[in-house]
Amino acid sequence: MNLKQLRLVREIVRSNFHVTEAASAQFTSQSGVSKHVKDLEDELGVAIFERRGKRLLGLTEPGAEVLKCIDRVLLEIGNIRNVASTFSNGQSGTLKIAATHTQSRYVLPKYLSEFRSRYDDVEIVLLQAHPREVPALLLSGECDIGFATDTLDDVPDLLAFPFYSWEHEVIVPEGHPLQGRENVTLQDVAQCPLVTYDQGLTGRKQIDRAFEKLALKPRIAMAAIDSDVIKTYVGLGLGVGIIASMAYDANNDSGLSKVSLKTRIDSSQTCFALRRRRFRKDYVYRFIEMCAPAVTKDVILQAEALRDEIDGTI
Repeated sequence: MNLKQLRLVREIVRSNFHVTEAASAQFTSQSGVSKHVKDLEDELGVAIFERRGKRLLGLTEPGAEVLKCIDRVLLEIGNIRNVASTFSNGQSGTLKIAATHTQSRYVLPKYLSEFRSRYDDVEIVLLQAHPREVPALLLSGECDIGFATDTLDDVPDLLAFPFYSWEHEVIVPEGHPLQGRENVTLQDVAQCPLVTYDQGLTGRKQIDRAFEKLALKPRIAMAAIDSDVIKTYVGLGLGVGIIASMAYDANNDSGLSKVSLKTRIDSSQTCFALRRRRFRKDYVYRFIEMCAPAVTKDVILQAEALRDEIDGTI
């Protein structure tokens, strides 16, 4: 058993059981991946993957348990490296952040700019990801902190904290019949094609719930994960847009106009999350405090200890 075999098993799962993709991600050949996996299965005496011919279909029952062990092993290896780096390099290193487009584009720049001015020896890596990818990046150890809406809660191995609450805005292209009208209702919006976020993302459930309360069925002309994509197609006249409030700027979004909406859409909560039981350099905690001053290192460590106690892991 070796680390390459363990990393390949995890990469296969992450690649949705596509061996070719896993091989490419790990800079090896497809035949090499297959051999490493087969050697590991032979050593363990159990099949890790379900197969149909040469195709991998998923994890077997023992394979699912093996994967949990692999995740823990690779996490601790990362911790060893982080501990060593802390004592050898002090406050230098890399801060890796995974965030959705909206957070990367409209929210995080001011915090990252402030962090850069204080920690110029720390390299910042910002991974822009689909909201559903952020938890996986955290769990795999590919990032230190993840920012998203709707996808970070209730993930057992993550610690999630509130970042900020925000509202949705209705936008229309210049010259649209709703432009300039006072107290526009969702009934008015429902009569137009709608351009907004994909299902389950960026507060979409709050949007759907607001229409459902009024027994309305909006006509979704387009769904996207990117606020800028939504604004582009609203500007082209594809429909009325509903976007996160921080994504609209009257000075920069020429050709678009915000509508005064009478009907309230429930606010949404963006969170940031950390991988549990992961050793973190001090500057990771300092960045978090810049974003959320109440979430100090002590608060995070106490929350982590409480979760471990509840889970019976200490």
